Amino acid sequence: MNIHEKYINRCIQIAKNAIPLAYPNPAVGCCIVHKNSIIGEGYTSAYGGSHAEVNAISSVRNKDLLTECSLYVTLEPCSHFGKTPPCSDLILKHKIPRVIIGIKDPNPKVSGKGIKKLKENGVHVEFNILAEACENHHKIFLTNITKKRPFIILKWAETSDGYIAPERKNIAKPLWISNEHSRQLSHKLRSEFDCILVGSKTIIDDNPRLNTRDWPGKSPKIVVLNRKNNLNKKLNVFKTGSEVLIIDEKTIDYNKNIAEQTLEYLKSKDIYSVIVEGGAQTLNTFLKENLWDEIKVFKSQKKLVSGTNAPIIQSIKFSEKKIVNDRLITYCNN
Repeated sequence: MNIHEKYINRCIQIAKNAIPLAYPNPAVGCCIVHKNSIIGEGYTSAYGGSHAEVNAISSVRNKDLLTECSLYVTLEPCSHFGKTPPCSDLILKHKIPRVIIGIKDPNPKVSGKGIKKLKENGVHVEFNILAEACENHHKIFLTNITKKRPFIILKWAETSDGYIAPERKNIAKPLWISNEHSRQLSHKLRSEFDCILVGSKTIIDDNPRLNTRDWPGKSPKIVVLNRKNNLNKKLNVFKTGSEVLIIDEKTIDYNKNIAEQTLEYLKSKDIYSVIVEGGAQTLNTFLKENLWDEIKVFKSQKKLVSGTNAPIIQSIKFSEKKIVNDRLITYCNN
C-alpha cells in the first residue's frame, strides 16, 4: 500500500462514522496531511449539514499550514451549490495545493466538474486511488445514481443442509438458525438501511419485530408485500414504533414484475436502501427479476433434515467471514 492508498484507506475508515447519518448524501471521509502527518479529519454531517471536506478543514487548528497540505477524500469534491456551498471553492479559498481523490462522483451535478475546477485553478489532482474499496464503501450512493433505484441486499440464515425454515413453526418458541453474534451483526446491518422488506407469510408465520434490538441504532422502516392489506394490527411489526408500509394490490400490479414495481414505489418514498429478509417466495421474486446487489447468507452448522429450501444462488461467492460457529457468505451481482 503506497502513501496515497494509506491515507485514502484512512478516509474510508473515517467515512464509516457517517453511516447512516449522511443519507441520502454519500458518507464521505476526508483527511488533511501535512508532511506525512494527519492534521485534520472529517466526515459528512447529517443531511443538509457540512460535507466531509468542510469538517476536515474546520478541524485544522493552524489554517496557515493548509497551503502546504494534501487533502485526501473518498469522493470527488462537489462544485455546485446545493444545501451547502461547493467544497471545491473552499479548497481553493484555503489554497490547498494537492487533492487526492478515491473516485469520481457520477452525480450529473458533479461528474468530473469538481476535478476540472480544481485543475483549472492550479491544484494538483489525482484520482482513482483505492477505487474498488471506495466504490464498495459508496455502493448505496453509486447504485442510487447509476441504476436509479435503491440498493438491495437479500439476506437470510440457512442450515448446513440448505433450509431457511422448519416445516412446522412454533411462534411461541421460534427456531434460531444463526447464532447470537450473527443476529447482532444482522441488526447492525439493519441500522444502516432505510427499510426491511418481507412478505406477509413471514409476518404471519414468524410474527417478527424486525427492529434493531440487539444493536444501538435506528430501526428501519418495515415494508410488507401484502396483496389484500389484511394483516392483523396486533402483530409485532405494528408495535415496534417503526413506520410500516403495506404494498397491496392498489399499490402495485401483483400479476407482473413485483420486485421492479416495488422498487419504483420505494424510490418514490425516498427509500435508498432495502434489505429483503424473506421469506423464500419474496427472496426468489427478487432473484428471478435479477433485482439485487448483494446477497448475505448466514450459514449455520445446524441441520433441519426437512423444511423450506434456501434460494438457489447462481453467482460466484465474493467473500466469506467466520462468525464463531457460523459463516457469513456474501455474493455480489456483477
